[in-house]
Amino acid sequence: MTDPALEPSETLDLRGLPCPVNYIRTRLALEGLEPGSWLQVDLDAGEPEAMVSEGLRDAGHRVDVAHRHGGVTRLRIQRAAG
Repeated sequence: MTDPALEPSETLDLRGLPCPVNYIRTRLALEGLEPGSWLQVDLDAGEPEAMVSEGLRDAGHRVDVAHRHGGVTRLRIQRAAG
C-alpha cells in the first residue's frame, strides 16, 4: 500500500517540449499546488532533465528522479513550503 501523501497531485507529460518551455510549464504547475504536494513530470532525458531539475532545486523544491527509460525521465517534484 502506498502513502497517499507521496502520490502526485498532478502529472505533466512534457516529452518533446524544448527548454525553457518545459521548465516554465513545470513552474506554473507547481504554483498551483499546495506546499508539500508532489508533481510528476515526464520529459526528455539530457538537457531538458538537467535544466528542469537544477532550476527547481535552486528554487528550493525537492526533485527526485523516479526512473529513466528510453530517453524519457520521470521526475517527482515536491513543492517547497512558502
